[in-house]
Amino acid sequence: MTDVFAVVRGTIAPQLEQALHDSRANPLPAAPSSLAAEPGHSQALFTRLLATAIDAAPTPTAPVASGRASTASTASDPAGASVTELLAAYRDGTTTPTAVVAALAPSWSTDDVWSDAVLRLVDGAEQAAAESTRRWAAGEARPLEGVPFAVKDIIDVAGTVVTSGSLQTGDRVAPADATVVARLRAAGAIPVFMAATTEFACGGPHNARYGAVRNPWDAERWTGGSSTGSGSALAARIVPLALGTDTGGSIRVPSALCGTTGIKPTYGLVPRTGVASLSWTLDHVGPMARTAEDLALVLALIAGGDGQDPTTHTAVPLVEAAPARIAGLRIGVPRVWFTERVDRAVLDAHAAAVERFAALGAEIVPVEFDDLEAIDAECWTVFYGELAANQEANAATADLFDAGTRARFDVAFTPTAADYLRSLRRRPLVQAAMVARMDEAEVDVVLTPGIGATAPRLDDLTMTVDGVPYNLHDVVPRNTRVFDYVGFPALMMPAGTAPDGLPIGVQLVARPWDDRLVLSAAAAFQTVTDHHHRVPPASVTRGSTDH
Repeated sequence: MTDVFAVVRGTIAPQLEQALHDSRANPLPAAPSSLAAEPGHSQALFTRLLATAIDAAPTPTAPVASGRASTASTASDPAGASVTELLAAYRDGTTTPTAVVAALAPSWSTDDVWSDAVLRLVDGAEQAAAESTRRWAAGEARPLEGVPFAVKDIIDVAGTVVTSGSLQTGDRVAPADATVVARLRAAGAIPVFMAATTEFACGGPHNARYGAVRNPWDAERWTGGSSTGSGSALAARIVPLALGTDTGGSIRVPSALCGTTGIKPTYGLVPRTGVASLSWTLDHVGPMARTAEDLALVLALIAGGDGQDPTTHTAVPLVEAAPARIAGLRIGVPRVWFTERVDRAVLDAHAAAVERFAALGAEIVPVEFDDLEAIDAECWTVFYGELAANQEANAATADLFDAGTRARFDVAFTPTAADYLRSLRRRPLVQAAMVARMDEAEVDVVLTPGIGATAPRLDDLTMTVDGVPYNLHDVVPRNTRVFDYVGFPALMMPAGTAPDGLPIGVQLVARPWDDRLVLSAAAAFQTVTDHHHRVPPASVTRGSTDH
């Protein structure tokens, strides 16, 4: 059996050592020649861009339904329905929240592959569904009335055991709903189960408390982390909506590897109140679903300051998925960092997506960002510095960590204070440089390949790129974590299938607060493709109509 601790540490320790070596070899100018490189400079840039996004926001457009299922088929097969399709069926009276929850509930307590996703049920789902059914009948429906959703096990749900996937936490009962959960409840949505996560959203695939979450497409593969259960549950069609978090790619990775759609919003758009912190300057909370249309509907409801998370703002730019906006949109396509260490099947899917966007009326332009290898190195240092600070109180009980978390914790104290602060000082410079490069190229969004290969094997933690096996840590975060570091909105959506039958994704990225652009571009793509309708064999065998 693979020694997970040795494998993980043997991969991440050299990565971190190389990152620190490269960063220390390139110190920032000393005073009095120091640069505009304080956290306040990031805040100033984001504040300026927020005002620009609000001022430039167009008039909202009428939504264009991207789902292909009729309300009749939704009633007969609620497992195959998206959020918007469920709402349409409720509105038409062809089904009810009570019927949908009753139809889906058996899938939450089975021994099938997707059962790994479900840690525990949230009390009160049947009663909430009955109330939603009453509201629809009385004409009192709220925006997400009766939509069931899963919650990643680092996000608090009042009165529910929330463990962060760890033995360290015991049977901790959440004292109150996280802001995002409270907002979804207020909109009529129903939390139904806690979804599995890697430990503290950073551990290895083989969770010490709950075990691994197998990929519904292939039970010998992993879903990708850390929103493991959210990705699996959505792919298996046992819930239409889930909440995830993203610190190095944890919404986008399982979205790519499970064939679903997820967005890491702009840093500061969605409050993190009530969400366990992994790396507070990298952590993002966001929705995961089937379609960009669903994501936009949900994101608009959970966005905006809550008076508790100091990174959030009261003002919120327009959030929508408007496919018509694709005409004339300028899409930047990078050809260097994001296409390296990427399997040919993933590159082919990316190329096909570029062609599809061009056919939709977008203008395709080249764009490259400088020094991405050095920037990637700084991402490691911020992550490990903040992980160490967040988890140092558990040092005496480190043996309770799973092997993947323990390996990360073991190296997390390697960076010095100067290393960590240098990485923070570089951030505003990188953010400003990326915005400037997009401005120079007049690029609205950037389209990159998603994850460089299909889902990793659970037995040896490897992924294969053009026939060459790599440890998953060398492939998985390469195209995602830089956008956690800079805080730009990034969306992952399915874009094809590899020869091994597993899903492939592509990633759309925009300037801070331009979440509507990645959502609109993705929605346009999904109106003319059916990748997001494909379901894994495990779901097909239980009767889904989306073959």
